[in-house]
Amino acid sequence: MNQQVKIAPAEGKLGILIPGIGAVSTTFMAGIEVVKRGLGQPVGSLTQLATIRLGKRTENRTPMIKDFVPLADIQDLVFGGWDIFEDTASEAAANAKVLEPTLLNAVKEPLQAIKPMAAVFDQEYVRRINGPNVKTGTKKEKAEALIADIEGFRKKNGCSRLVMIWCGSTEVFHKPAAVHQTLATFEEGLAKNDPDIAPSQIYAYAAIKCGVPFANGAPNLTTDVPALLELARDRNVALCGKDFKTGQTYMKTLLAPGLKARMLGIDGWFSTNILGNRDGEVLEDPGSFKTKEETKLSVLDQILQPHLYPDLYKDLYHAVRINYYPPRGDAKEGWDNIDIFGWLGYKMQIKIDFLCRDSILAAPLVLDLVLFLDLAQRAGMKGVQEWLSFYFKAPMTAPGLYPEHDIFIQLMKLKNTLRWMRGETLITHLGLEYYD
Repeated sequence: MNQQVKIAPAEGKLGILIPGIGAVSTTFMAGIEVVKRGLGQPVGSLTQLATIRLGKRTENRTPMIKDFVPLADIQDLVFGGWDIFEDTASEAAANAKVLEPTLLNAVKEPLQAIKPMAAVFDQEYVRRINGPNVKTGTKKEKAEALIADIEGFRKKNGCSRLVMIWCGSTEVFHKPAAVHQTLATFEEGLAKNDPDIAPSQIYAYAAIKCGVPFANGAPNLTTDVPALLELARDRNVALCGKDFKTGQTYMKTLLAPGLKARMLGIDGWFSTNILGNRDGEVLEDPGSFKTKEETKLSVLDQILQPHLYPDLYKDLYHAVRINYYPPRGDAKEGWDNIDIFGWLGYKMQIKIDFLCRDSILAAPLVLDLVLFLDLAQRAGMKGVQEWLSFYFKAPMTAPGLYPEHDIFIQLMKLKNTLRWMRGETLITHLGLEYYD
């Protein structure tokens, strides 16, 4: 047994603040209210359903994760957020058409009470949609307004702790600029309305200033800049991101490690998607698609390591397409064609047709992230939480460190971090002691 990390208790209400009251966030919020009432199961959530092995296999110690580490109880979660549309969470959930009307009716009352606060929005960053419920003023004034929103929500709802998780749209592709290099240049840029400061960065800045941990569910640049990483360290705030790993990329991080483990070669991997929700509409814009494409394309390169295995992966042709197709709504279809080769270079193919529901897959990720991020915050773990890479397409890491994309390594890292927090022995799966 190692030394336990001191973790403050999960007492009182945990407020979940969400920029973007759309399909993902309303599916998450409605789902929590359904689970609270015993009308459904939180399928897909490690925090609610998974166990963790402790010690040797012969000890038979496998508690539920939620019994092993002190997580907030879902009965203690309260919700708020911002959106460019004025619809309540109930109306937004009905418009998203993810959940059945009868199920939504069962939780209409709490969802109807969630009215979005005016959002920070910039048409230059999300070009395909617009709405009336937006803040005005300079970027500094918008940041100050968000800070007032956060503190107002905390007080109104009697929250002992808060977490913010971005469930808004994908912003146009955006590289770090001079304004992002230090906290001083960033704050000066807010005052000067610097065009390189994205709306998501204003939310993240406001959250960190309030001591609120922040998770980035989109591929946006957001907290992946020196200024906000510096602020998070100074304020002892936990961060994680970016881009929820739900459908096609989830399949890639399952399959690619398996092909590489057996030293099977890959000539090409063609991926295409059709979806008809607001996310699909936003991604029709080439700038927003470029942001998404960067995270989707990077996964195979990191897993397969072509520089180490040039004969197998150096010439891999990898393409990703996303097409907006309104009839599908939130029911996304991800189709993959994979051209592989084996012994003596003989060719084979794999086809995947994943008819998935985007928000159904994302909702449990939102739950786990807010609960684990709150745990990290109470454990005094500041800055980038790489152990939460399991949930993301483009995991944040320390500057200069390549991300680990293999989902099985990510899960081992997550569970070993929980063991470390509680002073338990880390599991290496060596197992030689059983045969001595």
